[in-house]
Amino acid sequence: MSKKDKTLKEILDIILYENPSTQDEIAERLGITRRYVNQLLQPLVKDGTIKRAYTIDLKSYESIAQSLSDYSRPKNIKGNVIVNDMLENMARHVHSQLEASFNSVLEYDEQKAKKALEMDFATNNMVEKIRTSVETIVSMDYHSQFSKSLLYNEIAYDLERIGDYCGHIAKFVINDIYEIDEHIMKNLKKMYNITQRMIPVSMKAFIEGKTELKDDLMELNESVHILQNKSINLIAEQMAESSFDEKERSNYFIYLFRVVKAFKRMGDISVEMMDVAIEFHDNIPRPTTPRTFR
Repeated sequence: MSKKDKTLKEILDIILYENPSTQDEIAERLGITRRYVNQLLQPLVKDGTIKRAYTIDLKSYESIAQSLSDYSRPKNIKGNVIVNDMLENMARHVHSQLEASFNSVLEYDEQKAKKALEMDFATNNMVEKIRTSVETIVSMDYHSQFSKSLLYNEIAYDLERIGDYCGHIAKFVINDIYEIDEHIMKNLKKMYNITQRMIPVSMKAFIEGKTELKDDLMELNESVHILQNKSINLIAEQMAESSFDEKERSNYFIYLFRVVKAFKRMGDISVEMMDVAIEFHDNIPRPTTPRTFR
């Protein structure tokens, strides 16, 4: 493979697996100039292979990969494997987003909270990339089950929702002036640790078919619900002892309730992701009744 082809392959791999936002970012990772990155990508942008926000048309990618001399793609690598990799990368990013958001609360650091919120832009970008890739998979594989292929989008959308709730946590630091009571904080730490365990379990179920993990996941989610109720009771006690003539104090309770609710919703979404995994691998349709009414 020529040096130019090797560099192009490396650029395409970065776009596929590492979610770069700019050509500068690609150039920095490979130790080359942005101008050279632009030179190699420009023909692919013109013919539609590279689309918005650095999304690759997988069908065109197949043709390019085959045209690169001395390059043969392993036979077991298919479009759905690429999307699985993209989903795993997105899950890791959301996991880091949650960590950054909660750390901003622990340290009561507004700058860290703002950086955590900025991570949500990448999360939203990943959803768009996965959606476009799924569309390509369906067009490439006429024998695929359309409904199953769309379940990839469901997982990406659920991860995006978790990212949105991470934003509720980070916004607490930006919107409020009071630090959290130590007793409530103790519960929040437990909720955070449990939620950080739940997301990987759900992803393992979807990517690897480990649907037998549902009982473990449900047990973790029950713990989150118990902690939520304890935290809400503590907040209610504090509200009863406070004067609502103070607008700032009133807002504190509203924003704190949102933080508690965010962890509860992230736990519920993780369970919904497990339901998607069971439908995908075990062909058991998800319940149509909303989880709050079951």
